[in-house]
Amino acid sequence: MSPVLAGVLQLLALIAALALAYVPLGDYMAKVYSSDRHWRVEKWIYKGIGANPNTEMRWPAYLRGVLAFSAVGVLFLYLLQRLQGHLPGSLGFAAIDPDQAFNTAASFVSNTNWQSYYGEQAMGHVVQTGGLAVQNFVSAAVGIAVAVALVRGFARSRTGELGNFWADLVRGTVRILLPLSVVAAIVLVACGAIQNFSGIHSVGQFMGGTQQWNGGAVASQEAIKEVGTNGGGYFNANSAHPFENPTPFSNLFEIFLLLVVPFALTRTFGRMVGSLKQGYAILATMATIWLGFIALMMWTEFAHHGPAFQMAGGAMEGKETRIGVGASSIFAVSTTLTSTGAVDSFHSSFTGLGGGITILGMQLGEIAPGGTGSGLYGMLIMAIIAVFIAGLMVGRTPEYLGKKIGTREIKFAACYILITPALVLVFTAAAMALPTPGHSMTNSGAHGFSEILYAYTSGANNNGSAFAGLNADTQWFNSTIGIAMLLGRFLPMVFVLALAGSLAEQRPVPETAGTLRTNKPLFVGLLVGAILIITGLTYFPALALGPLAEGLAS
Repeated sequence: MSPVLAGVLQLLALIAALALAYVPLGDYMAKVYSSDRHWRVEKWIYKGIGANPNTEMRWPAYLRGVLAFSAVGVLFLYLLQRLQGHLPGSLGFAAIDPDQAFNTAASFVSNTNWQSYYGEQAMGHVVQTGGLAVQNFVSAAVGIAVAVALVRGFARSRTGELGNFWADLVRGTVRILLPLSVVAAIVLVACGAIQNFSGIHSVGQFMGGTQQWNGGAVASQEAIKEVGTNGGGYFNANSAHPFENPTPFSNLFEIFLLLVVPFALTRTFGRMVGSLKQGYAILATMATIWLGFIALMMWTEFAHHGPAFQMAGGAMEGKETRIGVGASSIFAVSTTLTSTGAVDSFHSSFTGLGGGITILGMQLGEIAPGGTGSGLYGMLIMAIIAVFIAGLMVGRTPEYLGKKIGTREIKFAACYILITPALVLVFTAAAMALPTPGHSMTNSGAHGFSEILYAYTSGANNNGSAFAGLNADTQWFNSTIGIAMLLGRFLPMVFVLALAGSLAEQRPVPETAGTLRTNKPLFVGLLVGAILIITGLTYFPALALGPLAEGLAS
């Protein structure tokens, strides 16, 4: 079987699995966030944290809950790392340096999972399981909660109430993420992923010295890493490591895990606003971009430029032979079009244009299908922008899902789409202009610039993957990328929740003959075009200096 055919067959199997899970998971999540009943374990949690889950919140109160909970998470995880040397199960590892501890705390709380350290050489069992894995659950639940609040803004009228953040947080964790992760962890263990709390073992000679490996609760962390679109690996090699991702089947299963919740949330959206067709339109937009990017990536990576590529069946540098070019391409596109950041190959070793595709996927805002929750609310923001553009074309006040998109709403949406590009471009420019950050670049020229651009694109868009040619474990990069991750995560949430509150206060507008039908293929095409044009106009100069220059020169 040719490598190209193998890649296509894996893609078809992945699509079939996602299609089977779409309706039941999407409907289940809609019931979770629409129910007025609380499980017993949830009542215990509410009592422990002193929250009343039945109290409705307006958007400022909902936002305060998001920010307060996340701030406590950053502080707790920072202190846990700084105290690691005094904790049991530390495997003899010392405390994490202050700048790296800040970067890691910001990373995992913001659902980014950027890692400037070697996991197997820095973090003990307590930090890995009691700190990082916990944040994998709750940071993903925060993203879903904010998305659900925005959906309620569309579904409700003449009220500013968006639900209860604490109830949404707990339900997302207990009823959705935890059950999915338990099942996923069992499958991964069956595939060969490790799950233990063993210490460090010597496993023979390697390059004239003894090679050492430590165990850990890898399968369980790998499961929520993908289900919650987190991406942080137990080992430095991430999902290219056989302890995390042993077989071609486990590789395809992990791709399924990182896509299933974001895609299914479009069904949840359609169910909650009372129009499944609206959910299908958002799904079609996400799927069109995702499939288009996969096709482009496979084309660039299977292109045979010279005898070496021809003999290897494609660009095999930086890719695992057990996984291959096709599956690596699907994984790379899926992980950068979501906010996952997990990798099963070395993105810096992709072809020039292939590396550019991974960067562009993040620069779209990771909305196809995006992260758990963040992908849905990011796409809905772009839908509002697309409706506004359509309104300008025909001279009508734009409407979306029965709500008028006025001056206030479009300002919130515009601020949302401007935040992450500003962070990416300003920090990239500063790193290239100052003398010290440039010393971390492994490569010069266009590829070296791509390393810097990729790092800040990944951080500000809460992806977490890396080109990996960049030494990011410096005070400059730990601090600036940490700031970019926090601002890139929580500033957009401010405008999402403010927009949700504004929409919830409106009265529904009846459809007329002049209303743009946002559940038709025409709107899907308009939305795809708006996303690509807005991103292209924003980032094209930077992309031209990096991956485009490298790709055209090769």
